[in-house]
Amino acid sequence: MTLTSWRTFVTVCRLGSLSAAADELGYTQSAVSRQIAGLERELGVPLVERHARGVRPTPAGEVFRRHATAALTEADRAVRAVRDLRDGAPVRTLDVGATPSLAAGIVPVAIRRLLDTAGTVPWSLSPGLSLELYDRVVSGDLDLAVVTDAPPGLPDDPRVERRFLGMDEMVVVLPLGHPLAGSAPVRVQALAGQTWVEDNEGSAALLRQHAARAGVTARIDLAAADLPGKLALVAAGHAIALMPGVLGGALRTDVTTVALVAPPARGIHTITPRRDPHPCSAPLLDLLVTAFGASRFGRAAHWPAEAGGRERD
Repeated sequence: MTLTSWRTFVTVCRLGSLSAAADELGYTQSAVSRQIAGLERELGVPLVERHARGVRPTPAGEVFRRHATAALTEADRAVRAVRDLRDGAPVRTLDVGATPSLAAGIVPVAIRRLLDTAGTVPWSLSPGLSLELYDRVVSGDLDLAVVTDAPPGLPDDPRVERRFLGMDEMVVVLPLGHPLAGSAPVRVQALAGQTWVEDNEGSAALLRQHAARAGVTARIDLAAADLPGKLALVAAGHAIALMPGVLGGALRTDVTTVALVAPPARGIHTITPRRDPHPCSAPLLDLLVTAFGASRFGRAAHWPAEAGGRERD
């Protein structure tokens, strides 16, 4: 049993695909399959199972994934620490995670301001879903994550510190030329006959909840793999979509937005480990508060926030 096969297994679980893991790691798909099969033989249990869209860990595989992720994180840190000592530059990398919308919005802004004030700091930014990022903070893989309290919500864990940044009001993205483009805030009833596209179940749940409260049904007839795919379908006129307000300043130029009356909203939080926090985590947290408050539709934590639904991105 080697760390190489452990890393392959963790990558397969993260991507949900043997072929995607092979591409990322530079292996053939058959080599990935052999490594997974070897682990299963050594452990005596199946670790992955196939489904319509790829593979996912079995219950035993999920248990192994959590421990393997922690072990790999410590192994990587050990290698970095020795190399830093060898090179005479023991500077700890700031590893940040964020949901896709936050990674495309306020987080890069906050990191830029951190570098402007703190000088050269090695850093990385990893996009992911909220619960995945939460697990990576707990395991020590990330120093800080910016997540949402969207369905299914965030767990309570004494090993991490959670800070509430504020509420992010959702908006509707429309193709240019849509009859409602440029209009005042609309009620979701005005969009009841439209085709919607969603890229994750959390966002879809938020849209369904908002529409149901208004007594209408949102027709989510299209699915996208990610945010860029979602926007592409909107830009081509195939659908409209619910989008995080923090993306208001980073949208492509061939789409536009319209605000909703009493919009659904999601809480934005930062997650940091209570044990051994990175020295730059505290100043970055303050800069994230500033960046979120300056975002187009965000309501900072010290503003009165109108409670709405919860969304995951």
